Amino acid sequence: MTRHFNFCAGPAAMPAPVLERARQEMLDYQGRGLSVMEMSHRSRDYMAIAEQAEHDLRDLLSIPNNYRVLFTQGGATQQFAALPYNLLGQGGTANFVHTGIWGSKAVKEARHLFGEAGVAASSEPNGHTAVPRPEEIRLSPDAAYLHYTANETIGGLEFDYLLGNTRGGMARPDGVEVPVVCDMSSSILSGPLDVSRFGILYAGAQKNIGPAGLVVVIVRDDLLELARADMPSLFSYRALAEAASMINTPATYSWYLAGLVFQWLRQDVGGLDAMQAINARKASKLYAAIDASDFYSNPIAGINRSRMNVPFMLADARLDEAFLAESEQAGLLNLKGHRSVGGMRASLYNAVPEAAVDALVDFMADFERRNG
Repeated sequence: MTRHFNFCAGPAAMPAPVLERARQEMLDYQGRGLSVMEMSHRSRDYMAIAEQAEHDLRDLLSIPNNYRVLFTQGGATQQFAALPYNLLGQGGTANFVHTGIWGSKAVKEARHLFGEAGVAASSEPNGHTAVPRPEEIRLSPDAAYLHYTANETIGGLEFDYLLGNTRGGMARPDGVEVPVVCDMSSSILSGPLDVSRFGILYAGAQKNIGPAGLVVVIVRDDLLELARADMPSLFSYRALAEAASMINTPATYSWYLAGLVFQWLRQDVGGLDAMQAINARKASKLYAAIDASDFYSNPIAGINRSRMNVPFMLADARLDEAFLAESEQAGLLNLKGHRSVGGMRASLYNAVPEAAVDALVDFMADFERRNG
């Protein structure tokens, strides 16, 4: 068996040690005589798996005791609907910092459900190449919360600062503080994070946490009381918290694999400080190769270049197909850019080894020598 280097934006690469352990435990989990995916989610064995996963995630992110950790089904897109249901029970409107396609989808869903949503700031005037600065953000007088996307996977645009104060909020023009909500699907666990700066943060699993089908939501206790009465029960953060994320059968195997990823980060990598240093090296190598060449380019302002998703264009788009075909032959998979922007995109999530970036940089240099 040969494993290639996988740069997919999601579902993304998984750590090899995690896959090895899952393979070892596939048919017989720790001598129990069955697979994890065959277990009852109410069984003692599975409850131990779930509790350990939450414990390890809390340890990695130093999650304060007044925050609940929810392991929910679906994807982050589902949270675009769940969030206004959970936070607009006392009126007001959702506010957004719009920095790309995923932020746009969140705004659209809030408007679809409740008719209004405020755009507190947008990077659209600069073509989504730099995020708005903090002083440019203007909440509406009736803002109930402020939502932003920490890292836009498609455009490769990442915030260089955290929104929110140490109480997890941001003040409206009248001085009333509203919670800050963050979609961290592409950047969670890529480095240390001050959870207390947020009211809610959430992340689809299929990038830095585990396989698709699972979403992690971290929500401050007091925000569990703000839900609308007409919301679907499976969307309710309070109901999920009270049921330990088991209102119905959860995505048990995805949850188990996420727990193995958390253990890998703690035990093999050495925690999020070590992971951040590795990610910084990976991104720096690839951006340096792009910047040193007239053959490749990246349009994002330096301070907002994503560490996780690196889009780049070839000077001659007629060479795109050849680049993709030859890179795949070289064992460099899933480098095609999103259909909305074209070009190339290399996603450098936690499980992508530094050797993969080295191989990509070497291939890019060789391709340029032969075609430039």
